[in-house]
Amino acid sequence: MKISDIEIKLDTQKWAIIETVKFALFSKQYQNVEELGEKLMQHYEKLLQKYKHEDDTDVKQFYRLITEFKPALTSILKIGEDYDQICDISIGQFNTVLDRIRKQVNEEIPVIKKKGPTLLGSGKSINLKYFCSVCNQEFEIPPEIESKLLNSDEKMELPKHCDTQMQISISKPKKEDPINKDKEIKEKIEIYPAELLMGHLDSKESNVEYLKILSVGIDIGSSTSHLIFSRLTLRRETSFLNMSNRYILVDREIIYESEIIFTPLIDRHTIDIESIIKFCEEEYKKAKITPEMVETGAVIVTGETAKKQNAEEIVSRLSSESGKFVSASAGPNFESLLGAMGSGSVNQSRELQNTILNVDIGGGTSNLAISSKGDVISCSCINVGGRLLGIDSNLKIWRIDEPSELLMKELNMHYKLDDFISEEDARILAREYAKALVEVMQGPATSKIAKSLMMTENLDFTTPIDTYTFSGGIAEFIYRNEEYSNKYRDIGHYLAEEIMILIKNLGFTISEPENKIRATVIGAGAFSLTVSGSTCYVDENIKLPLNNIPVIPVNVTRDDFSPEILTNEVKRAYSKFDMKEGEDLVALYFKTPIFAKQELLFNLAKSIEKALPNSLANKKQIILLFKSDLAKLLGIIIHRETSIQSNLICLDELTLEAGDWIDIGPSLHEPPKQAFPVTVKSLVFNQNKKNE
Repeated sequence: MKISDIEIKLDTQKWAIIETVKFALFSKQYQNVEELGEKLMQHYEKLLQKYKHEDDTDVKQFYRLITEFKPALTSILKIGEDYDQICDISIGQFNTVLDRIRKQVNEEIPVIKKKGPTLLGSGKSINLKYFCSVCNQEFEIPPEIESKLLNSDEKMELPKHCDTQMQISISKPKKEDPINKDKEIKEKIEIYPAELLMGHLDSKESNVEYLKILSVGIDIGSSTSHLIFSRLTLRRETSFLNMSNRYILVDREIIYESEIIFTPLIDRHTIDIESIIKFCEEEYKKAKITPEMVETGAVIVTGETAKKQNAEEIVSRLSSESGKFVSASAGPNFESLLGAMGSGSVNQSRELQNTILNVDIGGGTSNLAISSKGDVISCSCINVGGRLLGIDSNLKIWRIDEPSELLMKELNMHYKLDDFISEEDARILAREYAKALVEVMQGPATSKIAKSLMMTENLDFTTPIDTYTFSGGIAEFIYRNEEYSNKYRDIGHYLAEEIMILIKNLGFTISEPENKIRATVIGAGAFSLTVSGSTCYVDENIKLPLNNIPVIPVNVTRDDFSPEILTNEVKRAYSKFDMKEGEDLVALYFKTPIFAKQELLFNLAKSIEKALPNSLANKKQIILLFKSDLAKLLGIIIHRETSIQSNLICLDELTLEAGDWIDIGPSLHEPPKQAFPVTVKSLVFNQNKKNE
């Protein structure tokens, strides 16, 4: 039977799954179960309609019913224990139908019998599988591993299951049935299980754990400043199929949004720090949150404000006074990333499996980020914003930032502070800014004006753009959520008008994101955070947080590892970043997972001791970061086998790059100390730089 011939009563299946959810909610004593069921169905239908024209068979539509179940369920339930249990129940129901489909499409079709690799010299084919002696289960071996087992003399470490190293099971394939030998052999049609389609392993077997932490995002922008409090939910699951110990952000609930104020300045070069501090203190009181309650977050000084003389001071003050772990962050590419994350365009690209260019337009800069299928693949920034020229209702100039001075010179305009500018000239300036922005939304900056306004490298347009979204304060005008006016006392409304004229003429496909003016602050409060693995090593005498630590990758691999090579690579890494071993606090990052065996970890521990003599002599903190899961064991070996008896931090499950800076916060588990929040950022203050 062909896939296209399979008939499924989809309306019946939708009804059945909704009733299953309602029954589960009723069993858990939820109120308003009928209302929740109706809301779930409406959201479910909305998600399914997106793919109505793509899903041209009943099987495809049923697959879609499964893949969209979790997104639909989040419309009525926060991710957590109840959410996981309902997913577990639903998987069983979906699999009942999938089993029927599997039998229908594969009935009377002999399965091609796989012949295993041949043992050298034997001439007999065999099948290899992993075998767990504790639970008596067999597991498939990846082809490349199977090939190594058969053809390599190298001793290989086998994976563990039920906390016991597995064995290799060897068997001969069954002989072919002579009755069916002459029958036409057809490939078996694979019908995927619901847990794979849904992306959900069994919660109990996977040892799912959740953390809920309170986060703050504070954005001090060129035009406006505000803050937001969020409740973040982080999920960790460990199973045979997923051995990671890292917590992943799965949900963000906004619990308080502050007022949006105009960023107070003493003069064009200086932020009014005391006014900002007072504003934050008042908003904390309104939210009924104390600094001690805040567990993570970020302070972002963005756009032209990041160039002010005391930008670094204000970030330092807010970081120390706003919570026990608040990151001090700024930098144009980092802002672009946070704007895309906070606007919702990254998630939208994941849901629609397309590519979106989000443009976050604020008072001083426009931050651009391309998201493709849920990943941010390119970021850029240009000095285009509504606050670059401040004018009152009478068109009197009260603020001229450096980009506007350059633009006026290029256009042969001769305005200065307190002059009255004509509306025509104000529009001309806005039009030139808009033209420069739209130019870099399509490709690299080529015009003289666009090149002069660029703050970073150009975007990478290797992946074609499907749609564009706008966030930031100017986006409120673009989507007409605010009427065009001059209440902000700048050229922002003119800029929005000119941008819309250009993109309409070019025929851009425009979508509206979930968040606009608050996009960056939402991103700062939630998406600047990563969390280490839950098995780390941190000396108990080290006081956290540690802030502004440069990440220095150490380039060693398994093939070329030796104590001498590691020592040389550590020296080279310090030198490359103009750092001095034993004087500067850095984080050494090992990206390649090369130290899986205990004997290699012992060699690594001794090599690290040899490579850091000045850090040991000066009692400098030694921070070791890893992409793979090995920090706790290595930390124990270093403490036991070397002279490094204190000041040691080993964290793992971290994805970092050269040029990153990090903050490390106190453990999210007290006690015992396990996972640690790490904020990855860049620091750029009072500089006009092309690179972060």
